[in-house]
Amino acid sequence: MFHTLVDFSEKYLERAKDMKNRLAFLRRRNESPGSNTAGKLDKTMKSVKPTPEEALKWGDSLDKLLAHKYGLAAFRAFLRTEFSEENLEFWLACEEYKKIKSQSKMASKAKKIFAEYIAIQSCKEVNLDSYTRDHTKDNLQNVTRSCFDLAQRRIYGLMEKDSYPRFLRSELYSDLINQKKPSSAPAPSSS
Repeated sequence: MFHTLVDFSEKYLERAKDMKNRLAFLRRRNESPGSNTAGKLDKTMKSVKPTPEEALKWGDSLDKLLAHKYGLAAFRAFLRTEFSEENLEFWLACEEYKKIKSQSKMASKAKKIFAEYIAIQSCKEVNLDSYTRDHTKDNLQNVTRSCFDLAQRRIYGLMEKDSYPRFLRSELYSDLINQKKPSSAPAPSSS
């Protein structure tokens, strides 16, 4: 009986965690009214919309996608539709973290990143194995620019093997690489 109760508790906790993550997404979505995550990008990004040729280069590697402002925004919009943007947010937070020069700011930011993305049951918990999670936690004892490197590589690998291929097959990406160029000549009228 006790074993069955433990199994039930574990299943309940897993479902509660899943629901918490989904509700966190809705909360974030409501914080930015008017944003449409179903393929629409920020109006600010519309001015840098890539040509189909540029967008095609994103298919070469995840690095090329993330290096392009519009590509990054498109990938983020795609991940929102899949309820998995926390992986990209974590990766970006690590990139910003590496730029911090002050040791005290670095320590503060490291604690924040760990609490938000790596700690078990955190609101934006990323999927890391226990070794990586423990290794990263140990690294926080002596904060350096590289204390998140292993976790960041693991999450990058997950995005590269999972989310990125799905993005390349998505309607959003397909629309970008197949967009029509505006014609300069007016269409002939039928009489």
